[in-house]
Amino acid sequence: MSITDKKSYALGIVIGADWAKMGVKIDIESFAKGFADTMNGVNPELTLSEIQNQMQILQKEVEVIEKKELEEELQRGRQFLEENKKKPGVVETKSGLQYKILRESIGKKPQANDIVEVHYHGTLIDGTVFDSSVLRGEKIEFPLNQVIKGWTEGLQLMSEGSKFEFYIPSHLAYGDKGAGKDIKGGATLIFQVELFKVK
Repeated sequence: MSITDKKSYALGIVIGADWAKMGVKIDIESFAKGFADTMNGVNPELTLSEIQNQMQILQKEVEVIEKKELEEELQRGRQFLEENKKKPGVVETKSGLQYKILRESIGKKPQANDIVEVHYHGTLIDGTVFDSSVLRGEKIEFPLNQVIKGWTEGLQLMSEGSKFEFYIPSHLAYGDKGAGKDIKGGATLIFQVELFKVK
């Protein structure tokens, strides 16, 4: 396989992967022909109006799929939180944030404008790790008013030296848009957080 072949094949994989995840039905031969015609300067077999119309249809199909996936993710989160709050030691606040004290302390508590130094381990409700300062082996500092709402609220319940587990519903996390490749829109998140210092 030549360098050009590899480059072209890699591009096909990347484009294909994005569309495969969406679940939209696409005829591969027609796609390849449209791609080839454009690359080779061949006049398209569809008018500009027809192309625009088909792209609008495609966009609507994507929106329907994304809406369904969002509703399914939200429902999974609701079911998880409903069962989780029944477990021993789990407390739910008025906002819907849930937490469990893993280690209590009597140190200083942060305010919303404070900078905190923490270790954290973040997972989805299926256990998938999406971010972890613990695994990186590096504590992190940040202003408490510049993170997701669940963190801003939750860490103000903690004292220096304590360790909590937070169960954060979507509306207190990344909402309908999600974040990165691992956190889908509507995702409920779980964080173990150890608060070392309030600055």
